[in-house]
Amino acid sequence: MVRVPHGGSGSRRRRGQGELEGQVLAALRAADRPVNAGWVQERLGAGLAYTTVMTILTRLLAKGTVTRRREGRSFVWEPAADEAGLAALRMRKVLDGEADREAVLTSFVTTLGPDDEQLIRALLAGGDEMHGADDTDDADETDAMDRAGETDEAGGTGDAGGAADEPES
Repeated sequence: MVRVPHGGSGSRRRRGQGELEGQVLAALRAADRPVNAGWVQERLGAGLAYTTVMTILTRLLAKGTVTRRREGRSFVWEPAADEAGLAALRMRKVLDGEADREAVLTSFVTTLGPDDEQLIRALLAGGDEMHGADDTDDADETDAMDRAGETDEAGGTGDAGGAADEPES
């Protein structure tokens, strides 16, 4: 059971921003099926009002973090994605909120470590190297970079006459 602090007025603390949303999401992830708001309320315990749970679920729905569907007279709720998918959604929202997407992506990519950079390259190359990243040789990495238009043989941008878009034989 996810515990929510409660007690007399002297012992009650104010939750941090997003803390209750996190607890509701954790409860939904712990469920083995879509659940109704009453189930979430019971799971959180500590005298949390049903209307509070409904408010949090509705806010999460507006953010695209959860989905709902009608089942009988009520709705059942579930996370829109797993934890990785939700993190990706948050990253996408940050990116969508910026005017200069190229600058944001460039800054992000330059802060990645070598392992993350290799994973990104494999993903951009179509995922061929994702599951066997340790088996990837330097030629495959160079080909992936060429297809992504990042480098050419001289270390340039690979933008000469669209050749970067052509897969090498």
